[in-house]
Amino acid sequence: MTNRRERIEMGKTMHEINNDAVYQNSPETRQKVTDLFSRQEIALLTKRSDLMGAWAIVMTWGGVALIFTLMAWVSQQPIWLAAPGIVVGMLFLAGRQLSLSIIVHDASHGTLFKTKWLNQHLTDWLCARPLWNDLSKYRDYHFIHHTRTGTDDDPDLILRNGYPTTPQSLTRKFARDLSGLVGIKYLVGRVLMDAGILNWTVTGEVTWLPQNERRWYQPIISVITESTPMLITNILLFGALYLAGYAWLYLCWVVAHLTFFMAFMRIRSMAEHAACTRNLNMFENTRTVKAGWLARALVAPIGVNYHMEHHIVASCPWFRLSTAHKMLQERGAVPVPPTYWQVLKIMGSGAQRPSVNPA
Repeated sequence: MTNRRERIEMGKTMHEINNDAVYQNSPETRQKVTDLFSRQEIALLTKRSDLMGAWAIVMTWGGVALIFTLMAWVSQQPIWLAAPGIVVGMLFLAGRQLSLSIIVHDASHGTLFKTKWLNQHLTDWLCARPLWNDLSKYRDYHFIHHTRTGTDDDPDLILRNGYPTTPQSLTRKFARDLSGLVGIKYLVGRVLMDAGILNWTVTGEVTWLPQNERRWYQPIISVITESTPMLITNILLFGALYLAGYAWLYLCWVVAHLTFFMAFMRIRSMAEHAACTRNLNMFENTRTVKAGWLARALVAPIGVNYHMEHHIVASCPWFRLSTAHKMLQERGAVPVPPTYWQVLKIMGSGAQRPSVNPA
């Protein structure tokens, strides 16, 4: 994990990297982005909005409230309707949890809100902490992904390795997600990361940290300190459901996160970079995917399906990514995107695509 000093030594802050991706002939794009967009168009595409940032959060938590309301209603119906209704409710809850994660991703780029304080603090407490995430740590981690996409130093490489795989292997992966095995492993890893025993990551990659100079109680203090914001936000969520008379819905929130959310994160990760060419060209190492209403509700919230456009213009806020995609398509710069179903078929095709090592 890099700290700010190390990032400065690498030559750029995240904001400067984003600007370079727009204004310079960076090796990541292999061509000038100004050959695709005029400077006036770039100014439009990178314009941020506090109103749209607030709308993303209100829309997401409003969806959570609506889903909880419908689950509470369906639970009072006959069992043949209540049981599948609650399962479907957890499915869509996981989609809103993914939406919270994508909001955190956008805030890490400083594009969710125009106001810096709202990007950092409001988003951290309303979106990151309820999911046991940390905006500042995620930003440092994600910074490396954007500067090293398509190389062996990409920290998200573990999410794209091994694809395409066989249909049987893909089925086993999703079975582990939906059974909760991956989710439980994630929770254990999060405790160890908060304890300072594992390096902080969102990919599940295990890197043990030295403990020789630590006293026995220091990991315990670290866990308590680091997990307190998560506990506060989740106690508030549980308390709201308890006061509404449906405390059991919080269990649905947890189960959704340990099961469906993990499967949706896998789909999202596969769609973005898996089975793409291994080189530094972001027109080739990243994928945009076509998303209908169901995909947007479950695996592609907040414009995350426009991932190639995001890597091309990383300072473009979520509500302008579709515009960037349309402009690039009109200019023949990006291919026609596949659907998520087509991506899944590619991932389970069992035929490895040739990789190109970075120069």
